Amino acid sequence: MISRARRMLLAGVIGGVSAVTAASAFAFAAPAPAADEATPPSAIEDFEYPGAAKILKETGITLRKGDGRILLGDCATDSDIIVMTRPTPQTKADKYCFRLTGDKKSGYLTLEIPRVFGLQTEDHPVRATVTANGASQTVDVPKNDLKGVGEGIPGGEPTALVELRVTG
Repeated sequence: MISRARRMLLAGVIGGVSAVTAASAFAFAAPAPAADEATPPSAIEDFEYPGAAKILKETGITLRKGDGRILLGDCATDSDIIVMTRPTPQTKADKYCFRLTGDKKSGYLTLEIPRVFGLQTEDHPVRATVTANGASQTVDVPKNDLKGVGEGIPGGEPTALVELRVTG
């Protein structure tokens, strides 16, 4: 009888240990995230220009994408690149100034500024892309120079500046 009681006790202990082990395995399993939880934003850089919607509303110019090395600036202090325009009802300024950041030897910015007639650089050459009547043209502006584009050259048509690229 004692041996039967021991077997029953041993079977009960083994069953209890098995139940505790199984329960602890479920307790440590990570819960699946709920479908309606907000997922954090992606950390992948998309190169969108920060504050572009606000700049469009305030100035009438569209700043699209860039590498962060060409930034819209204040013409009183930032004049690495000066874009001269004919004011329109949307773009009331006659010039927009950009400053270079980083090593200042490279950088790009896609944008849209209508009625551009001149580009001026300081210490670094710039390659600009302008469009008129659906056709694109690339203009190289050496450092410390001023170059007419569109209406800024004889017989030129209204152009929009669509890209700035620092080339050296």
